[in-house]
Amino acid sequence: MRLPKFAYLAPRTVADAVKMMGDAGWEGQFVAGGTDLYPNMKRRQQTPKTVISVARLAELNEISGDGKSGVRVGAGVSLTDLIEHPVIVRDYPSVAAAARTISTPVLRNMGTVGGNLLLDTRCNYYDQNYEWRRGINFCLKKDGDVCWVAPGSQKCWAVQSADLVPLMVAIGARVRLVSTLGERVIDAAALYRDDGINYLHKRHDELLADVQLPALNGWRATYKKLRRRGAFDFPVLGVAVRLDVERGGAVRAAKVILGGIAPAPVEVPDAEAALVGGSLDDERMRRAAEACYVKARPLDNTDFVMNWRKQMTKPYVLRALEELR
Repeated sequence: MRLPKFAYLAPRTVADAVKMMGDAGWEGQFVAGGTDLYPNMKRRQQTPKTVISVARLAELNEISGDGKSGVRVGAGVSLTDLIEHPVIVRDYPSVAAAARTISTPVLRNMGTVGGNLLLDTRCNYYDQNYEWRRGINFCLKKDGDVCWVAPGSQKCWAVQSADLVPLMVAIGARVRLVSTLGERVIDAAALYRDDGINYLHKRHDELLADVQLPALNGWRATYKKLRRRGAFDFPVLGVAVRLDVERGGAVRAAKVILGGIAPAPVEVPDAEAALVGGSLDDERMRRAAEACYVKARPLDNTDFVMNWRKQMTKPYVLRALEELR
């Protein structure tokens, strides 16, 4: 498969980058590592006329701060650099561990934090080459008018499959978006929309500049991932849990987020309520896992049988909680 023709621009500053995007309009696209965009272009899922590279922008390639005050991670930081950064390893081991589950070492050298957070939603009917999709008639997400996962639905059910997303939502990270109109900072949870096509609450002209990790104030977190192979594959279930624990061991607050089962990360309030108010004992963990099982409703659009993926919610939630205990 070959890339379509496009103009390639390499701005030197963030201001230049967002101005170029403003000029390009809907036919422009930002790129950093390109591990998602370029394969999508080869499959004709995305066909920008102008590609604006932000890979060499110094502001997007820095990690600053520490666990006491919070950490700013530039969106252009490679996944490998995130995994190996001493402050991330020391203060945010769950972030390093989640990033380590993404793809393979070679692709992590190219893929970036921002690219993973903005990853296109995925589906077995959508992630095929152009000829295959044309042969069955195109799907609702691109060029067609039918969702082949749920033909009677007017909604695209392509799945949010980025490993950093559930964890960033769980820990309460924030993201900074920049455009020619200025900049805004929003919670990571507010970035995602439960729609496989319009899956981001982000304007097309906005550049994701950085991710802001919250200060460590007694919380800890983890991420567990189900996939077909032990490496390379996207998640078909992701479980991210954050717990705020008091000195006596009682859980003061909790966040439980499921990924890989819907167009947006799924929060499970009933699981969070089951964990809060006491120590992390077997009964609280069991009730939290049961609540996640009830909430999880994967469709038949990724690897494995959807009912089995639902059943695997319980053991993966229990593994996450056991690790935190």
